[in-house]
Amino acid sequence: MTGAVDPTREAMAAFRDLPGDRPIAMINLIRFRETAAYPDDHPDHARARTGAQAYAAYGRAAAPPFARAGGRQVWLGRPELTLIGPADEAWDLAFIAEYPGGEAFESMLRDPEYKAAVIHRQAAVADSRLIRCEPSAAGAGFGEGRPA
Repeated sequence: MTGAVDPTREAMAAFRDLPGDRPIAMINLIRFRETAAYPDDHPDHARARTGAQAYAAYGRAAAPPFARAGGRQVWLGRPELTLIGPADEAWDLAFIAEYPGGEAFESMLRDPEYKAAVIHRQAAVADSRLIRCEPSAAGAGFGEGRPA
């Protein structure tokens, strides 16, 4: 089974239907391929890279367009155990990135430098989740909060 690596046209259309001018947080869940899967004509195809190494290359190459879009990583962690949820959805990396708005995120996706970096992500990732969230101020208990 092929995992979710890139957004579908339908998902991007729904993303564009949401307000583009307010801050967003993007929850990222990543499962790496054991061996990176670059296209045959890519210079890194012959390298024996792991998915984690290819994702690190993506992170380095995508950092400038991410910064230009106003993005910032606010949390990063290595998932250890899924207590609630499908056991087969184990993840190698989890992080939250914030953007000034949906339009900023889309501008990053259109950036030529970012587009060139995505090949490393596609080679690295076996499966992923990318969940857009509207940030809220945290409250004292679970699920308590208010719009930011």
